Amino acid sequence: MSSTTSSAQPGPAGSGTSRTGRSLRVAVQMDHIRSINIAGDSAFALLLEAQARGHELFHYTPDRLAMIGNTVTAGLEPVEVRDEPGNHFSLGESVVTDLSEVDVVLMRQDPPFDMAYVAATHMLEKIHPKTLVVNDPASVRNAPEKLFVTEFPDLMPETLITRDRGAIDAFRARHGDIVMKPLFGHGGAAVFRITADDLNYGSLYDFFAATFREPWVIQRFLPNVSKGDKRILLVDGEFAGAVNRVPQEGDLRSNMVRGGAAREADLSEREREICARLGPSLREKGLILVGIDVIDGFLTEINVTAPTGIRAVARLGGPDIAARLWDTVEAKRASA
Repeated sequence: MSSTTSSAQPGPAGSGTSRTGRSLRVAVQMDHIRSINIAGDSAFALLLEAQARGHELFHYTPDRLAMIGNTVTAGLEPVEVRDEPGNHFSLGESVVTDLSEVDVVLMRQDPPFDMAYVAATHMLEKIHPKTLVVNDPASVRNAPEKLFVTEFPDLMPETLITRDRGAIDAFRARHGDIVMKPLFGHGGAAVFRITADDLNYGSLYDFFAATFREPWVIQRFLPNVSKGDKRILLVDGEFAGAVNRVPQEGDLRSNMVRGGAAREADLSEREREICARLGPSLREKGLILVGIDVIDGFLTEINVTAPTGIRAVARLGGPDIAARLWDTVEAKRASA
């Protein structure tokens, strides 16, 4: 993948305009833009929409963050984006900038949710809400996807969080087929189905014990995952769009990065009920862009770090979630 580098500022605005008529200074904290797959990357979708509205865009990677006292800086590079594979960005010269001088920071680097991620939330917490950080960094830190969801146990499949062999044995004896996954895993990595008579269970337990220091998530297996794992996106606590992710034949995992196929999706009454239940809590926590995962009417995860699915929904003819996100951000900045 190639790119161009220049000292130019971001290019002219696209066809869209800010609803408030005000150009915002927007910094995007992300994995380096050269490494992303623009066909499915939600951060790229947000950059395209922001540029079309005339906002001034800057790019930086998390390792460029620095803090002296309560002043948080980063090496910001002006960025221009183009929806052209292999030629999708231009970067200007990096300038160390006090992040309190920008209007918005989008925290969009991918997990793993490790201590580096946690450290970034502490640093960004110093500038929020004077600079609007999306999502609220304290809530990102305190609401990991597979733990936050446990605040709504009646919406979930039966779930155990532990690394204790005896507790897992008892859960497996009660439910038969189970799924095991690391508590801070992401993208479908290390997700295993264990059947009631699976002879690999002991070896898998040993593998998890040697590999992951954190507890693990153990859930009752939901057979209808073969029909899809629905990703539902919410903006400021309201339903914004959805895509059904169908696993490849012979695979448990529906994540699109693992080969899951995106299909159009409408919401069932149960899924609308889930969104309505979650909305107030998401708004209270400042979690503006959230992706929830629902299998057969059961809520399995609440994704708050870098939710994906925006481009997949748009490609299938669904709502323009990027536009809705920027409408919301612009309104929040206008009222600040």
